[in-house]
Amino acid sequence: MFPIWPEQAATGARDVDNIVIALVLMALFFIFAVAGPILYFSFKYRRSNPVNRFQSGRRTWPIEIVWTVIPLVIAIGFFTVAASTYFRQRHPPADAMEIHVIGKQWMWKIQHPQGKREINELHLPEGAPVKLLMTSQDVIHSFYIPAFRVKQDVLPGRYTSMWMVPNKPGVYHLFCTQYCGTGHAQMSGKVVVLSKADYQKWLTSGDQSESPVMEGARLFRQFGCSGCHAGSRVVRAPDLAGLYGSVVPLEGGKTTVADEQYLRDSILLPNSQIVAGYEPVMPSFQGRISEDQLMALIAYLKSLGADGGGGSNQTLSYSDERGTIPKPEDTPRGGMK
Repeated sequence: MFPIWPEQAATGARDVDNIVIALVLMALFFIFAVAGPILYFSFKYRRSNPVNRFQSGRRTWPIEIVWTVIPLVIAIGFFTVAASTYFRQRHPPADAMEIHVIGKQWMWKIQHPQGKREINELHLPEGAPVKLLMTSQDVIHSFYIPAFRVKQDVLPGRYTSMWMVPNKPGVYHLFCTQYCGTGHAQMSGKVVVLSKADYQKWLTSGDQSESPVMEGARLFRQFGCSGCHAGSRVVRAPDLAGLYGSVVPLEGGKTTVADEQYLRDSILLPNSQIVAGYEPVMPSFQGRISEDQLMALIAYLKSLGADGGGGSNQTLSYSDERGTIPKPEDTPRGGMK
């Protein structure tokens, strides 16, 4: 009912457990190595005990060097192993499937790249790398899957991520570990790991929604983004093809990388980072777009490879497993002032 050690249901879980076990054993060793002699000498040299208290004056620097160097080497070794494990957990592979997660008092809203949505449940395929792109709609939450040994704070106004490779089919706990209000204790769910075949069956079952990329393409036209960023002769705006992951030159000589956070800020706070050579004319969409819509727009922008457009006179389009998204000039343009 209450196992001391949760199941190891992801590839990185064993590494985390080994580090924790090693740290506990090392802490126990030093507790006895330090506290043991302290207790022994406290009794041996107590005031009432007639023992020899003569100070020999013998040099102790060899002992001091040993007890300084050995713990230093051990600490560096632990740091190297732990830092390597942390580095691997923070850098997902390029082919990881991206799933969107939005924390909200008091539930987890989840959408898969094919469009399937769920609340307080996360279905994953066994043996496939999965990246969770997460944000909060209100307060700070924390996404925690004990069986995977992964936990990440989910913050309002920012994107955080974590990734894993589930390797054991089953049902596992999902918790919010950051106190987020009166309903915090009820903000839990489950993670269901399925075989790849069963996962595909689950994706096609029940209600279906359009994929985030398809939804983002529709919102790109609905909010008038295509009127400026797809070959407008009225407003000169930056080309978005191949933007994600590239280095963007800014006014003042600075540069930044166009990651998810940059795309988010460019939509909600467009005047915070002005691209070099362009005027700050884009309006803010703060309060006009939901977190779900924002994630969909960003998914669409990320899908636009360098071959999706080659300049202000090019058009942007995208094709996925559901078909081709209409080009922006096929629909009426809504210029942004």
